[in-house]
Amino acid sequence: MVSKNVVIGVAGGIAAYKACHLVRYFTELGHYVRVVPTASALNFIGAATFEALSGNPVSTSVFDAVDEVRHVNIGKQADLIVIAPATADILARMVAGRADDLLTATYLVATCPVVVAPAMHTEMWHHPATRANVETLRERGVIVLEPAHGRLTGKDTGPGRLPEPEQIGVVALAALAGASFKRTLEGKKVVISAGGTQEDLDPVRFLGNRSSGRQGFALAEIAVHRGADVTLIAASTDSLPTPPGARLIRVGSAVEMHEAIQEESPDADIVIMAAAVADFRPEVAADVKLKKGKNADQLTQLQLVENPDILAGLVADKRADQIIMGFAAETGDAQHSVLEHAKAKLQRKGCDVLMCNEVGKGKVFGQATNMGWLLTKTGDVIEVSHGSKFEVAAQIWDVIEQVRE
Repeated sequence: MVSKNVVIGVAGGIAAYKACHLVRYFTELGHYVRVVPTASALNFIGAATFEALSGNPVSTSVFDAVDEVRHVNIGKQADLIVIAPATADILARMVAGRADDLLTATYLVATCPVVVAPAMHTEMWHHPATRANVETLRERGVIVLEPAHGRLTGKDTGPGRLPEPEQIGVVALAALAGASFKRTLEGKKVVISAGGTQEDLDPVRFLGNRSSGRQGFALAEIAVHRGADVTLIAASTDSLPTPPGARLIRVGSAVEMHEAIQEESPDADIVIMAAAVADFRPEVAADVKLKKGKNADQLTQLQLVENPDILAGLVADKRADQIIMGFAAETGDAQHSVLEHAKAKLQRKGCDVLMCNEVGKGKVFGQATNMGWLLTKTGDVIEVSHGSKFEVAAQIWDVIEQVRE
């Protein structure tokens, strides 16, 4: 990875402590990091902490190191600016074009991608002034993330929590790589499945697969950033943080996922089946744990039945104005390549778009990166270049939007 100049702005909120983890995230990837806090941010985290983590001096004033013209040069030299946490105050000052401290001055001269992660009380986030400021910044090309829903300062809970540092980091790096965050999905309902289903053998064991759900979660998060109303139906993904702004429905088995998809998809504009759904399940799941010796026959002569074909059902019921996308996790064999298998699956399923991955031997499942091909029912085969699953998600959404048009 080529080292980039990353500026991390920190505003004065209790979530400022998470900025320390964000600094570490970028420095460990080899980037040159400069922390530019507001004066109030230093009431929460001292300058020495940011200097130790970044390896660079920290200042808040435009009058420090005047001979270096820091208030201009830091922003001009930046490849990426991330402001996290961003308080209601810093959003208002950015909109007004204020340049009364080093952070706002840095923002005003920057021409690189700017990613802002708001964090504030729910009432502040919902206030008309804040909403108007967010919309103005987005219109100006700033990427303003949705806050997470969770515990806030004190006993309050609601939207306004800062997303986890890695969530912010991967989105920021996708923006740095050129991913589009334009609000092209405003007013659209999107349903996405993710993760690997689990089919019970007994109360302890299950049949499953190695899908982590990361690609589906990335697709959901990019869709939220592009303005969609997103419902994410996820199996075996408890370790992944919920994409801020998405509604999450957790399921276990293929049958449960099928039921949730049937409930949510009829009025959806776009449905993406990114989940790795088990093709089969045990005909009978034992009520008690199966024991060695005692239940040997049940285990060695396991009877399986087919699960519902969720993707085929979606295609059969789709509206003319609805887009259905599927995934094909393939390994290839002696007779056919990965891509040939994917083309055959697209023909069988009849969906509008199919993402083909080559899996196995440490590829895709459980990894932070992805690559493959996007196939359309009109015959297009589009190579998806290797990148983070957020970068791949942006490429996928670009193609889906082209198909919609």
